[in-house]
Amino acid sequence: MPELPEVETTIRGLRKKLIGLKILSVWTDLSTKDKRKNDTIANPKYFTVFKKEISNKKIISIKREAKNILINLSENKTILIHLKLTGYLFYGKNPNVRFAHVVFTLSNKNHLVFSDMRKFGKITLLNTKTAYASKHLKNIGPDPLSKSFNLNKLKECLLKKPNGKIKTVLMDQGTIAGIGNIYSDEILWHANIKPERKISQIKETEFKKLLKAVKKTLLKGINFGGDSVSDYLNIDGLPGKFQLHHEAYRRTGKKCRKKGCRGVIIRKIINNRSAHFCSAHQI
Repeated sequence: MPELPEVETTIRGLRKKLIGLKILSVWTDLSTKDKRKNDTIANPKYFTVFKKEISNKKIISIKREAKNILINLSENKTILIHLKLTGYLFYGKNPNVRFAHVVFTLSNKNHLVFSDMRKFGKITLLNTKTAYASKHLKNIGPDPLSKSFNLNKLKECLLKKPNGKIKTVLMDQGTIAGIGNIYSDEILWHANIKPERKISQIKETEFKKLLKAVKKTLLKGINFGGDSVSDYLNIDGLPGKFQLHHEAYRRTGKKCRKKGCRGVIIRKIINNRSAHFCSAHQI
């Protein structure tokens, strides 16, 4: 699943291409009777309204909220896109992209294509002024790359779940936004913390290491253009390179690369999610 660095990479790409353009029209082949998707374009009735509301609207700004992409339009309209498991956005003249399920036609004759092999992604329309009060955004935790996310904020967030295991709590989007399976493994490897440790067992010095690891690892992911170990591609259809720099994730059985460490990377299921960590230096 695309995590914070992949969404941030997408956002930065979109800003360079889309600001100032108009959305002329939109097409989708999504169609479902699943009531959980009634307020998304996968519902044909909703899509009819969505298409009318966004047509001929100008793209004013593009923001990221956790793993959500917010495309702010004229007349207080905001398109919210969540890539979910296998989604990515492609920009270009040729909309013939594999697993293309949504195509926005733009005023410069290019297209913005939403590719989503598993069809788990979400696209909906919000009022810009009240977007953050909507059910899609109101229960999201703080952004770990914001300036206000300091040591006290990290501890405040995590200590709300003192009996939770650190890996699981890090991935809870209501606790901290944007961290998923890949980056939680990498963060804990850098912080020397075992993924099954309870929050209540983490010491002050470890919280400091953890904060540093969170920011450093996520920024590293952005600098390498995201992680494409699975399906993620940037808006030019190119993979990121963070997967070439994993220290823990999917390195099961391989020697730990931390200097002076003699451990190996092991894999363990924690709360139904796989965790990869060093058998020696993570305690």
